[in-house]
Amino acid sequence: MATKLLMLVVEESRKEEMEVFLDRAGVLGYTEIPHALGVGATGPRLGSRAFPKTSAVIFTVLEEGALDRVVEGIRGYCGECGDRLKMLVWDAQDIPLTIGTPTEVDASGAREP
Repeated sequence: MATKLLMLVVEESRKEEMEVFLDRAGVLGYTEIPHALGVGATGPRLGSRAFPKTSAVIFTVLEEGALDRVVEGIRGYCGECGDRLKMLVWDAQDIPLTIGTPTEVDASGAREP
């Protein structure tokens, strides 16, 4: 089954709500970047005196079937978020750290397959 990377950009003040939803939806893991800065449809979010708001970015990898369930759940859970929530999806592929059999080094320092 295909895996997907779901990225959520949410108003920083709604970050904890999204974390609670993900937990209740059975999402086992995610990565969060708090205090994200940028400019978009909701205006500048620069964490400055002039533009004090910030966003949070949350990434999670889900199986395609789970993705549909989570996205629909977010739509229902955070319907009032409006343009303060952006959801993006990419195809994702897990890349193993090693390929094939690792090489070993013998006592002389030579590499053996």
